[in-house]
Amino acid sequence: MRDPVNNISPLDGRYSSKVEELRPFFSEFALMKYRVLVEVEWFIYLSNTLKLPGTKVLKAMELKEIRGLYEYFDDVNANRVKEIESTTNHDVKAIEYFIKENLVDSSIEPYLEFVHFACTSEDINNLSYALMLKGALESVVEPLATGVVVVVHDLAQKYRTVPMMSRTHGQPATPTTLGKEFINFLARLEQQLEVLSSVKIMGKINGAVGNFNAHAVAYPEVKWMDVSKKFIQQLGLTPNLYTTQIESHDFMAEVFDALKRFNTILMDLDRDMWTYISLGYFKQKLKEGEVGSSTMPHKVNPIDFENSEGNLGIANALLEHFSAKLPVSRMQRDLTDSTVQRNVGLAIGYSVLSYKNCIQGLSKLDLNKARLEEDLENNYELLAEPIQTVMRRYKIEGAYEQLKALTRGKNINQATISQFIDNLKLPPNEKKKLKSLTPAKYIGLAIELVDSYEPQFLK
Repeated sequence: MRDPVNNISPLDGRYSSKVEELRPFFSEFALMKYRVLVEVEWFIYLSNTLKLPGTKVLKAMELKEIRGLYEYFDDVNANRVKEIESTTNHDVKAIEYFIKENLVDSSIEPYLEFVHFACTSEDINNLSYALMLKGALESVVEPLATGVVVVVHDLAQKYRTVPMMSRTHGQPATPTTLGKEFINFLARLEQQLEVLSSVKIMGKINGAVGNFNAHAVAYPEVKWMDVSKKFIQQLGLTPNLYTTQIESHDFMAEVFDALKRFNTILMDLDRDMWTYISLGYFKQKLKEGEVGSSTMPHKVNPIDFENSEGNLGIANALLEHFSAKLPVSRMQRDLTDSTVQRNVGLAIGYSVLSYKNCIQGLSKLDLNKARLEEDLENNYELLAEPIQTVMRRYKIEGAYEQLKALTRGKNINQATISQFIDNLKLPPNEKKKLKSLTPAKYIGLAIELVDSYEPQFLK
């Protein structure tokens, strides 16, 4: 067996332990197993549900035997399929032959021609990929993405009242709270998770060009459209009756686009957290034995957010290609989707890796409250906005221009602001209110916005 250090892909080498839970869905072994599942369940459906003339109703022991082909599918079986494929040069046909050879000398043998009955290979493939993607989304991606959301929510609650100077265009701007900034990301991430979970995972089983041609010739009395719909629904998928030889993959584009948007928002979070660490707003909890630099012993680098951002970029580049390419196929079928779909696991893998990195980075944050307070205290010019707004309320001419002259490009203090307010023609109570205002208190409805947000994951 090849040592992981020789693998080309980091997902199967350096990061293999961090994406292990995806192997049951995106390895070649998984694809073989799901193909066997679809072939077997189609055979059973024709025999026991449809009771197609020429088939037999399978008994309990026969069902156990034939379902055992995918329930107990192992490395020995997978390697046997590869052996058969070396002769057939066709991966789906190899699955058909594998099933048949395992049922020779059984009570099912006389009915083996109903394995892969009226199917094109894409009937098996599209259903297999749909089940693989559905399983990965439900079992790995969505729970882990929700895990990111939960951590962001917890930080929003933890820091709901902590004032922070904003930076628009990288410059000092109207204060916010740290919790409100996390809530902004939470709302965006949850919106995309909702879109992702609402996509209908579709499948088709309708023959060579989607018209049930062979089906209708062999059994013209059977309502094949109904058969197709019910079988696909039995697999837990949504039927797509209107296809060429291939399922159009439009639903895949929807999945990948939603996932890409989630990833883009997370990348935005990664970059903001990196910046806040750079500004000193957060320190990072130390881990015994870790090294930040090979030459600078003092360094504690924000590597989790950097790794997350980098891997999200790789994931999104792949997802962008998938959603643009997969819905496009020349006329009734070309094979370009086949090799592309084999790489879906890479995009999902880099996404999963990024979610784990981000969660780890967020868990290591240690708030440096003094640094936030220092920035606020050193930027009293932030109060130019509320002062000129109150001046406007009382129709003081040139309110904006007066504050611009006082503050733009200058670093002023509380005394300067207080003196300016004293000279304004404002009611005494308004002057008192403005003079009591500090950058740390000028946070608007930030806390109320945090408190009023209703997390979707709690519903």
